[in-house]
Amino acid sequence: MPLVGTKEMFKKAHEGGYAIGAFNVNNMEIVQGITDAAAALQSPVILQCSAGARKYANSHYLVHLVKAALEISDIPIALHLDHGADFDICKSCIDDGFTSVMFDGSHYDFKENIAKTKEVVEYAHAHGVVVEAELGKLAGIEDDVKVAAHDAAYTQPDEVEEFVKSTGVDSLAIAIGTSHGAFKFKPEQCTRNADGVLVPPELRFDILEEIEKRIPGFPIVLHGASSVIPKYVKIINANGGKLDDAVGIPEDQLRKAAKSAVCKINIDSDLRLAMTAGIREHFAAHPEHFDPRQYVADGRTYIKELVEHKIKEVLGSDGKAPEIMQLIKG
Repeated sequence: MPLVGTKEMFKKAHEGGYAIGAFNVNNMEIVQGITDAAAALQSPVILQCSAGARKYANSHYLVHLVKAALEISDIPIALHLDHGADFDICKSCIDDGFTSVMFDGSHYDFKENIAKTKEVVEYAHAHGVVVEAELGKLAGIEDDVKVAAHDAAYTQPDEVEEFVKSTGVDSLAIAIGTSHGAFKFKPEQCTRNADGVLVPPELRFDILEEIEKRIPGFPIVLHGASSVIPKYVKIINANGGKLDDAVGIPEDQLRKAAKSAVCKINIDSDLRLAMTAGIREHFAAHPEHFDPRQYVADGRTYIKELVEHKIKEVLGSDGKAPEIMQLIKG
């Protein structure tokens, strides 16, 4: 089964009130955990590579790991570049076989973002590849993406129609209050519930609704959408970690977004936390172990568990693979 693009995925997701999970991959075990979960639940999935992943694992390794997953699964899988910094990086990934790329021009002014995005779109579309772009700036840190809280900016709804029309982009990442990393909000930005747990501010659904009105039916993307699941934070902290006041996006808000125009939800930090929880827990229980296959396997188990949970409870994409495959095959 070949890699697919995301157009058919997003069409069905928008019609069906669900979202496709875009999970960041860095090594073999993460690819296995994600695709095993997606295959078990017959969910479409997007595997995406950041700049950090490409530096760590080499783009060629990642492409072939994903292609290996295609050989043993029967679900639609797209390979996506996350946060492409410039035209050359996007071109390199397109030439390497990626079926989708994101050009992140959010740090440029509006007109320059349009011009640079359009350049990527023209090359990508000529090679049958779809393009995601970004308007607005998300706070937080993820690999090479670093935006201070005071530099973050919500997407302006009155800009989206011109941006989409001028660039020809296929999907749009927006800023409505999500953030990169495991520490998405400072404690002073949150409230605490009766149990003393930090509760982050609600996402700006008013901005999302206004954007939907401006570009009806157009696929919207949420970056920085990990929930920093307390279970994994607790395991990490209980086994020598220190993740005090780590807080993410509540899953009920993400599910609400998935029922709207949001067709793609990015998940990275939750994967890192799940992997780390499994490894720390293993070492605490088996200090005598030194075989990576033993402890990394436990991390992979938590990855699979996490992705299954996200697919069923947050994304709503379980059982949707057949309808997408039917649309792709015509």
